[in-house]
Order: sequence, then structure tokens, then C-alpha cells
Amino acid sequence: MEVPDDLKYSKEHEWIRVDGDIGVIGISDYAQGELGDVVYVELPEIGKELKSGDPFGTIEAVKAVSELFCPVSGEVTEVNEKLEGDPALINQTPYGDGWMIKLKLANPDELSGLMDAAGYKDMIGA
Repeated sequence: MEVPDDLKYSKEHEWIRVDGDIGVIGISDYAQGELGDVVYVELPEIGKELKSGDPFGTIEAVKAVSELFCPVSGEVTEVNEKLEGDPALINQTPYGDGWMIKLKLANPDELSGLMDAAGYKDMIGA
């Protein structure tokens, strides 16, 4: 199970990679493994304003349907349209082509409330 060191993680198993004032968000390798084969993902509209902890979509897998929660506040600037035709990308490369949304950070200080890789590994018992 992969837990990249350059990401921040939420208790709900979302990750965020920050580049300037843009955050790229997806779910962790652990989360996709727990869900099983992803068959559908519903993502927000571009321009949607999200607060930290807000649901931003749903993910449907063979085992369960789960809400996706935004780890930080911001405005959605891009959604991964590849997932519409190939939601299994989330299983195959959760930190690569399986990303879900990009958002313009409203409050970069919120990142300090997220876990680093070591903290996330502790939480999931890795």
C-alpha cells in the first residue's frame, strides 16, 4: 500500500497535493483498496465553492457507496473527466490519473490541520 510523503491526508482518507494555490484531491490507496472495484464517481461542477469537510461527491464501488469529503476550503477549478469513462483509474493509480478534483485554496492555513504521511500511516495501521 502506497502512502506518498509529499501529500497531506484527511481522516476521511482523501489526499491533497498542493501546487501554488491549487490543490489536487483524490482518495488514498488504502481507501480504494477498502472500497474494491470503483464503478462510478460523481464529482462537483466547476466553480462550486466548498468548505473544509463538505461532501464534494460520491464514489460507488462493488462493496459500497461513500461520500467524498473536501479536506480544505476552496473553489473547484477542474474535475477529472477521465473518471467518467474509466472510474477504475481510481483503483489503478489513486495518486496519479485517479485524481478527482482541483481547487483554488481559499485558506492555505487549513492544510496544517491535515495529517502528513507518517500520521496517516499511524491512523490506518500501516
